[in-house]
Amino acid sequence: MSARELAVLAVERQGWAGPGAKERAIREQLGMSPTRYYQLLNALLDDVRAESADPVTVHRLRRVRASRRERR
Repeated sequence: MSARELAVLAVERQGWAGPGAKERAIREQLGMSPTRYYQLLNALLDDVRAESADPVTVHRLRRVRASRRERR
């Protein structure tokens, strides 16, 4: 996995205090827009390398994604 992909997973592992804090961190730490971040994150959830690198985070996010899809 690339350093950028690992950084995306690291951001997702963190807890966020208030509204806008995560988006600000995405821009400052990763140098990308939140839209691009979420596109990359979504692709990582389907990548077995990401699952191997951070199984707890990937499984949690897969569950969240599945529940959101079920509600639609």
